Amino acid sequence: MKAIVYTEYGPPEVLQLKEVAKPTPKEDEVLIKIYAASVNYGDIITRNFKNIPPSKFNMSMPFWFGARIYFGLTRPKINILGSEFAGEIEAVGKDVKLFRKGDQVFAYRGMRMGANAEYLCMPEDGVVALKPANMTCEEAATAPYGTLMALSLLRKVNIQSGQKVLINGASGGIGSAATQLAKSHFGAEVTGVCSTPRLELVKSLGADKVIDYTKEDFTQSGETYDLIFDILGKSSFSRCKSSLKQNGRYLLASFKMRQLFQMLWTKIIGSKKVICAMASDKAEDLIFIKKLIEAGKIKSVIDRCYPLEQTAEAHRYVENGLKKGHVVITVEHNKKI
Repeated sequence: MKAIVYTEYGPPEVLQLKEVAKPTPKEDEVLIKIYAASVNYGDIITRNFKNIPPSKFNMSMPFWFGARIYFGLTRPKINILGSEFAGEIEAVGKDVKLFRKGDQVFAYRGMRMGANAEYLCMPEDGVVALKPANMTCEEAATAPYGTLMALSLLRKVNIQSGQKVLINGASGGIGSAATQLAKSHFGAEVTGVCSTPRLELVKSLGADKVIDYTKEDFTQSGETYDLIFDILGKSSFSRCKSSLKQNGRYLLASFKMRQLFQMLWTKIIGSKKVICAMASDKAEDLIFIKKLIEAGKIKSVIDRCYPLEQTAEAHRYVENGLKKGHVVITVEHNKKI
């Protein structure tokens, strides 16, 4: 089968189209023919991990070190990227009960990666579910990562209907999902913060108000919020504290040691809390997300698609910060290298 393989860390050019062995499902696994996979933040970081120092990593030193060991110190241990995808089940192991041949599915691989290929095996109890009926494979391939992460994190702060929520970084994978979930599922009043080219994107996701951070500093507006969700830690608790209501929460998906100490300190002192949270991914959450999508509460916005053989170009486009929405790799079967 065809796959995009990399054997050394570096720029997009390290991604090469190669022929590799087609996997065979174990007794408890399904073999999935992949039709589409997304390119997200994790793919970009993992591809170039050797050149990402702790100071540039979006998490604290222990997480950086653990990830370097997992992915490989000098050369990548995992040679095929791609953490979320959609496709069709081609074969099932003899013990599989939840799926059958021909089912269209979408799934999240997390750090195991492997979706930039024609085929992939997953255990039936992995983070895989039937694809939403109202989405194409390209759209469904962009849904798992950001929505799973946003749902898990937002559940940790118990948002109530009518509360005011600000999403700092509302146009990215987690941010766009958080904007939609906070509005359509939790019933909050949502303000999204993003750059000028992405204002219309965030408006289309249902945000009640959108702030262009290149022109306005939300911490200076006088508005206060029940929750400020800072996706990539671009702001700080000290800057945001005056923008939080009494008992307000400052939620971080990415954090360093300083933010962890702030979380511990604010648990003891003051009514405004810092919450540093790790997201979890579960199959039941992906099934729940499927229902939200089919109810029209979550949508995917695709910027552009690239064929599998142009994966390096897709990485370059994402890395340059040009995307407005999701970037998708499409896989056409029956093509030779």
